[in-house]
Amino acid sequence: MAKLFKFKHVIILVVTSFSLIVVTPCYSESVEYQSVKLSATSKESFANWGTDPNTKNGSIELKDAWRIFTKKKDVVVAVIDTGIDFNHPHLNKNVYVFYNTPSEQNYGVDFSFQAGASASAAASANASASETKIAESTAASSYRRTPYDQHGHGTHVAGIIKTIFPEVKILAIKYYNPYASGVENLNSTIRALKYAVEEADVDIINYSGGGPEPSTEELRLLKQAERKGILVVAAAGNEHSNIDKKENAYYPASYGLSNIITVTAHNQNAEILPSSNWGRKSVDISAPGQNIRSSLPHERAGMMTGTSQATAFVTGVAALIKSQYADLDAKTIKEVIINSAQRVDKMKDKCVAAGILSANRALVRAQQGNSKSYAIK
Repeated sequence: MAKLFKFKHVIILVVTSFSLIVVTPCYSESVEYQSVKLSATSKESFANWGTDPNTKNGSIELKDAWRIFTKKKDVVVAVIDTGIDFNHPHLNKNVYVFYNTPSEQNYGVDFSFQAGASASAAASANASASETKIAESTAASSYRRTPYDQHGHGTHVAGIIKTIFPEVKILAIKYYNPYASGVENLNSTIRALKYAVEEADVDIINYSGGGPEPSTEELRLLKQAERKGILVVAAAGNEHSNIDKKENAYYPASYGLSNIITVTAHNQNAEILPSSNWGRKSVDISAPGQNIRSSLPHERAGMMTGTSQATAFVTGVAALIKSQYADLDAKTIKEVIINSAQRVDKMKDKCVAAGILSANRALVRAQQGNSKSYAIK
């Protein structure tokens, strides 16, 4: 029996004389939790209309894609989000860590605000003033390796990615604390990006969050990811705004880098969601985002809605492409996904692709794009 719980979308604002800073995951206010525990082998536990071939208008044509897919390399996806439930049966075999092996004491990294507070307190308990300052500085650059998901968003996003590519490797990087300010969450985001780009060996970064203010350091790190060939899949946001307009810009989606693919969300009729941001120039493609069923903490499943969920669909397809065609760089994978979209008239003015995500068409186009004689138009 399902129960419906309503959660207020926690947005903490920091007002300065210059700007308003908001950093938050991109999902709707309603979450439907299933009260029953789930089996990792249950085909129905994580099924949703976005992967169902019976959904004729909005599905990503996943089963057709699987028929032509051959895994040739492991792909590591950094999910920068609210953490992950390490013990969830849908995800525990997919957890990746950069150091040692996954365990209950080591299943990702936690850069969220105050994650290192206890380390700082312990280090400075019996120290002098100068020693305390050094200890606090060290704790600020450290992190925990247990990014437990108290929120549910990160586990849900990771579950979608795994559903599309069952053998994907997921590096959970936690940045979000619902009780932190926008500035504090932005700082945590930057630390998370820095780890993903400079320390961890990742192929793709899934970032289902953002805000209206740009960051010089965030942009620097994303440009570094661009140079290293790391694909960044970013949510377009849920403000029902045209982010082509400067006053509606949403970051990191609006940086416009060649390695960032920005995603809006549609329903089962391939109609953009009323809450979703769009942009003929700034948003690249649409993917399923309404009432998407995926994993939630404590061995549960449930539905969430938003561009966060749509972003995870694109990340999963990108991971499939990268696994089979390892020599394709981030820019090419982005172009393959956009150019292989299923065209939809209603999407003509909503995104660059003028259409919706198709896993099958993307893999076919990637196969063509892997040929030296093929040029993406």
